[in-house]
Amino acid sequence: MPSEQKLQLFRLIPFFGILGTMAIFEMFYPRRRLVLSKSRRWVTNLGVVFIDSVIVRIFVPVSIFRVALWAESRGVGILNTIPHLSQTVKIVAAVVALDFIIYLQHVMFHAVPRLWRLHMVHHADLDYDVTTGLRFHPIEIVISAGIKIASVTLIGAPALAVFIFEIVLNGCAMFNHSNVSIPTSVDKILRLFLVTPDMHRVHHSVIPNETNSNFGFNLPYWDRLMGTYIAQPRGGHDQMKVGLSHLRSQKVASLLWLMVAPFYEHTGHYTINAKTDDRN
Repeated sequence: MPSEQKLQLFRLIPFFGILGTMAIFEMFYPRRRLVLSKSRRWVTNLGVVFIDSVIVRIFVPVSIFRVALWAESRGVGILNTIPHLSQTVKIVAAVVALDFIIYLQHVMFHAVPRLWRLHMVHHADLDYDVTTGLRFHPIEIVISAGIKIASVTLIGAPALAVFIFEIVLNGCAMFNHSNVSIPTSVDKILRLFLVTPDMHRVHHSVIPNETNSNFGFNLPYWDRLMGTYIAQPRGGHDQMKVGLSHLRSQKVASLLWLMVAPFYEHTGHYTINAKTDDRN
């Protein structure tokens, strides 16, 4: 296994590769017309990625790769207690288990009001493109890192599985948030195996019932199994409004707003089981 530093560098190759590829496809095959200035949004959404990286290094000094290596060496975690389990089976099982945990984490951020305060800055983006998949408040990223560390330890996920999962998670998040036009016939096939842009875009509708659907990032099965799947938005993809109904001004494209919004903005009626008449 390469050193942790090399693994981190290897992660950057698919990250920038997928980001650049989807950006090019968005330019030539856009799915929807954008509402705001693309350059302004990109500065904000990519700027928060840099801030997230710095904050995580400060508050989460131990990486999940190091935790996975420690768990493997000490035999910690469920998979490490099962005898005669091949490394391939461990890797596949760990990747699938981690994906389900990320699904549950996503649901939790929609269900708990204080966590929704953080997560709503992701949904407040008035447009939907590859950088929306990177737009998360630093505190949410820190909480997510803690959940991943705990999950890797509990599962006993091999370090290679963690490496694969992190690449797949980042790649799929950028892919399924991209503003690319995929033929309906192709989308129907793709969403049998992974979350597509048209599938996840429903999750960014201003309609609360649609916002609280299609939580998956990688595998498309959890939403179907858990009853949170909606195939298409009520008004169609071309007509649906992206974002949150109570946050419609251009301030949501400001990096400063994104940082401070969870501490003073109204959260709207978006949390799961919120008491309101406009949830459907």
